[in-house]
Amino acid sequence: MANVKFSRKEFEKHVKITPEIEEKISMFGTPLESLNNEEVEIEIFPNRPDLYSLQGYLRGFLAFLGKKTGLKEYKINKPEKDYEVKIDKSVKEVRPFTACAIVKGLKFDDEKIKEIIDIQEKLHTTLGRNRKKFAIGIYPLEHITLPIKYEAKKPQEIKFIPLESNKEMIGQQILRQHPTGREYAHLLKGKSKFPVFIDASGEVLSMPPIINSEKTGKISSSTKDVFIECSGFDLKILKKTLNILVTLLSDLDGKIYQMNLTGLKQITPDLTPEKLKINLEDMNKLLGLELDKKSIKKLLEKMGYNYSIGDNEVQIPAYRTDILHPVDIYEDIAIAYGYDNIKPEIPQISTIGQESQSEIKKRVLREILTGLKLQEIKTYHLLTKKHSRKFQKNINLQVEDSKTDYKILRSSLLPSTLKVLSENLNSEYPQKIFELGVVFQPYIEGDVDKKKLGSSYNETGIQETEKLSIALTPGNFTELKQILEYLGKMLNLKFEIKETEEEKFISGRVGKIMLNNSEIGILGEISPSVLKSFHLKMNLNYLELDLSEILR
Repeated sequence: MANVKFSRKEFEKHVKITPEIEEKISMFGTPLESLNNEEVEIEIFPNRPDLYSLQGYLRGFLAFLGKKTGLKEYKINKPEKDYEVKIDKSVKEVRPFTACAIVKGLKFDDEKIKEIIDIQEKLHTTLGRNRKKFAIGIYPLEHITLPIKYEAKKPQEIKFIPLESNKEMIGQQILRQHPTGREYAHLLKGKSKFPVFIDASGEVLSMPPIINSEKTGKISSSTKDVFIECSGFDLKILKKTLNILVTLLSDLDGKIYQMNLTGLKQITPDLTPEKLKINLEDMNKLLGLELDKKSIKKLLEKMGYNYSIGDNEVQIPAYRTDILHPVDIYEDIAIAYGYDNIKPEIPQISTIGQESQSEIKKRVLREILTGLKLQEIKTYHLLTKKHSRKFQKNINLQVEDSKTDYKILRSSLLPSTLKVLSENLNSEYPQKIFELGVVFQPYIEGDVDKKKLGSSYNETGIQETEKLSIALTPGNFTELKQILEYLGKMLNLKFEIKETEEEKFISGRVGKIMLNNSEIGILGEISPSVLKSFHLKMNLNYLELDLSEILR
C-alpha cells in the first residue's frame, strides 16, 4: 500500500470536500486515511500507481464523479532533430531496456518539484520493487546536449558528481561512499560494468538504478523542459511507467515529445489505448447484476475507459498497469456501479454449510503450536526461478505466461520459510515460526494410487500436499524433537525418528519422521551453505511434515 498526501487547497480547486465526497473517495477504492485543513491523505492500492500524483488522482476521481468521463486524450508530438537515445549492446547483461521522452513548456515551483520526487519514489518502491525492476530519471533538458547514449562502462571509467555531493567520484566510490549508493549497491553487485546515460558532450546524466548527476540530473524552479528515462528489465512495464509520468507532466501543461530509441527500434512514449473485449454474460454472472450495454458504457466511462457498444470492445488508458484480463475491467464496473448498491442475497441451495473435518484438524494444529509460542506465517505458493534454483537444479512445475517473476510452484515449504527469515534479520531473536501450506509435485502414473490421493490430485496431473513446517532460529535438535513429541501426544499419534542423510541438512543432525512405518517428514539442522545463501547468521533447526495421513 502507498499513502499519498495532497494539498487540500489544490485538491479543492477541482472538487470541494464534503461528507458526501469523503464517502465517494472511499467508494472509489481509495480509503480516506486522514483529513485536516492542510492535507488530504489517501491510501492507494499498489495496482493503481497512476493515482499516486494529484493530477492522476483527480483525472480518475473526477470521472468517477461523472464530471469528466471517458478516456482522456493526450496530444503527443513526434521526435524532433536529435531527440534520440542510442542504446548500446553493452547494457544487455546489466539493465537491457529503457523508455524515454521529452516534455517541454513546464512551470515548476517547490510544491510541484516535491510532487514529482514523491511519485518517482513511490513508483520506485511499489511497481519498481525498490528499483529492482526499474529506475526513473528526470533531467533538466537545458543542461543536456542531445542525442543521448545509454551504455555500460567499467566502474573506474565512470566519473561524475552524484546528487547531493560536491566531489567527483568513480562508479565504485559512489557505491561505497554515497548514502544512496550504499543503499542500492546490491542492485549492481557482481556486475563488471555499470549502466550510464551520457549526453553528446560526454556529460554523465546518471548511473541507473543508483543516482543522477548533480550537474545534469537535478530539476529546479527554473527548469522548463525535461528529459525522462525509465531503465530496467521489462520494456512493457517501462513504457507504462513512462506513460504515467508524461501524462502527469502533460496535466501540468507540458507538451509531450517522443524519442527514437535506436538499438531497440522503438519510439516512446506511445499513448495509444489498448483494446480488450468483454463478455456481458460473464460480467453479469460474476457480479450478480443484469446490466445492459448502455449501462455498461456509462459505468466504464466513469472509470476512465471508452466502450464500443457494437463489438463489446473497451479502450484502456495507456497508463493503466493493472488491466491484465477482462475480470479487471469487471472490477472497475463494480466500483462504478457502487458496492453499496449491490444487495446481498442468501444463495438458493439446499445444503447446510459446516466446517470440514480437515479444517477443524488444521485449526487444532494451529492452536497447539501457537500455545507453544510459535508464530504462524503464510507465504506464496509460487517462487521465482532464482529462488527455486537455490534448492533444486530441475524445475518440475512452472506457470505458463505468468505476469510476475513468481512462476515456479514450490515442492517444499523450506524455501518460503528461509525467505521469511532472511527478510527479518533485524527482528528480535529467537524466532520460532510455523506454516501450514500446500506444496506441489507432478503426478507420475504408477507412483501413487490416484484414488488414494483423493482431492490432492486434480485433472492437471499435479499432486497437492498439505504440509506443516516448523523453524527455530537459534534452536537445537532436542527442542524441535520435543515440539514434535508434544504434537504427537496432543493428537494421539506416535511419531518415530530414524537416522537419514539429506543434502540441505548437516550430516548426523537429521532424521526422517515415521508414522505407522511410513515416512512422513524430516527434521534436523539446516546446513551452513544453505543459510549462507540467504544471509542467515544463526543456526536453524527445521521440521517439515506431510499432513495427508493426519488430516485423513
